[in-house]
Amino acid sequence: MVAIMTETTRTDSPPASRPVRQLLAASVGNAVEWYDWYAYTFLATYIAAEVFPKSADNSLVPLLSTFAVFAVGFFMRPVGGLLMGAVADRRGRRSALTVTILLMGGSSLLVGLTPTYETVGVLAPVILVLARLLQGLSVGGEFAASTTFLVESAGPGRRGLFSSFQYVSTTAGQLVASGIATLLVDTLSDGQMNGWGWRVPFVLGAVLSLVGFWIRQGAEETRSAEQRQAPRPGLLEALRRHPRQSLLICGITAGGTIAYYTWTSYLPTYAELNAGIEKSDALLAGTISLAFFGLLQPIGGLLSDRFGRRPLLLFFGLGFALLTVPLLHALHDSFATLLLVQCAGMVLLTGFTSISAAVNAEVFPPRVRAAGIGFPYSLTVAMFGGTAPYVGTLFKELGHANLFPWYVAVLCLGSSLVYLRLPETAHKPLER
Repeated sequence: MVAIMTETTRTDSPPASRPVRQLLAASVGNAVEWYDWYAYTFLATYIAAEVFPKSADNSLVPLLSTFAVFAVGFFMRPVGGLLMGAVADRRGRRSALTVTILLMGGSSLLVGLTPTYETVGVLAPVILVLARLLQGLSVGGEFAASTTFLVESAGPGRRGLFSSFQYVSTTAGQLVASGIATLLVDTLSDGQMNGWGWRVPFVLGAVLSLVGFWIRQGAEETRSAEQRQAPRPGLLEALRRHPRQSLLICGITAGGTIAYYTWTSYLPTYAELNAGIEKSDALLAGTISLAFFGLLQPIGGLLSDRFGRRPLLLFFGLGFALLTVPLLHALHDSFATLLLVQCAGMVLLTGFTSISAAVNAEVFPPRVRAAGIGFPYSLTVAMFGGTAPYVGTLFKELGHANLFPWYVAVLCLGSSLVYLRLPETAHKPLER
């Protein structure tokens, strides 16, 4: 059995006195962070045409370069989780949340103002890489800080509910980014989109970051007075003193992240490649299922507060282990079938996403809670979640597309074994 509490437990610090303001501060900022992150994905083709040199031999080279830069941002997330998590543990949760949203706003503005390759040559992709590095740093730090902030802000019996807003806001940011990108593409000509239209969402993201910054300035600090007076933890203290808890976070996250990125990001592409579904139908089904997914999160959080974390995690893990293969094999050239498969997966996935913040926060003591969560979580997401589209496409190119559902199922089964041994913490006071 993994030892969860390794330090003297103190639970006398009260939750935030203005919980709605706390929820708003975490959720609005998180939505802005993910809006900026996903805007890059939706507008990748326009960025590729303007920022990277065109290849006479292969028109895909600029686009591949753009997605390579996207991957670089993904692998900066563990660094952000470690560094910003350390800021949250040393300086306070609110301080870290302030830094992350300013980083994201600045990097978003930098993307929006990136000059074209024709104007400054190789400096253009260099600036873009720098912007994505900062975005990756920000997103990794955001999860560490906002997870801790949300759960510590919750009142008794409400940690699961507050936790669920992590993915409510993430989904909202993704939907807004998709909606604005779609509106611009439908409204502007190709020349306008290539010239300046693709920059608009990033400049807007910078403005929204200032709104999030203002809201977060009025939030309460959730780190207890005792923790503020204690000696500051070292940068690697969480890994050094709590290696088993760090590995536990990896085990909890592996199945959840591969399922999340498969169902929320890759499934429309998977359906196009393997079931012959039209791109427009695949995107529409993805948008509807994402909205459905966002609405499910508070329900999952409330259920976990009532019945415990472990039942929901097992519902997710065993459900995906048993049903991923039949669900993905059920896809065929039908919008209704795709929508049904996506929504079924979203119901199962809610068992993980709605409570992952609470589960992670309940693993580590408050002294190193943010950094302890941030690094192993973001590293696992980069290894399994960020690579899901690549692995799925690779299986397809190798002629073994049917192996990808098994890959997802095996990872979810592995996480389920972790969930079986996970101590139930839903009804225990949170160490503060």
